[in-house]
Amino acid sequence: MENGGADIAQRDGRGHRNVEFLLSLVLALNAEPGVHALAGDTDGVDGGEEIAGAVVTSDTLARAWALGIRPADSHARKDAHAFFEALGDSVVIGPMLTNVNDFRAVYLG
Repeated sequence: MENGGADIAQRDGRGHRNVEFLLSLVLALNAEPGVHALAGDTDGVDGGEEIAGAVVTSDTLARAWALGIRPADSHARKDAHAFFEALGDSVVIGPMLTNVNDFRAVYLG
């Protein structure tokens, strides 16, 4: 495989709109205290994964760094599912057999 192909494969992570939104939020908030967020798909799966979404707390960034995870790298690889799985912050509820909408909430404490 050419080098360009390898680069594309490295950017091909696991994630979908809810967890990608949350990972972007983590980066934008830059550990802003008192902010918590939840995003998930009401059908119980975010994209093709059994993960409905994830939660973000004001210490998400610090916990990622403590585990040696670089959130900006996860974001660049579109690998938000792996990011939140490593932190234990994925929301897994199983298929709900509905498809109402996405749910997102941000709490500013």
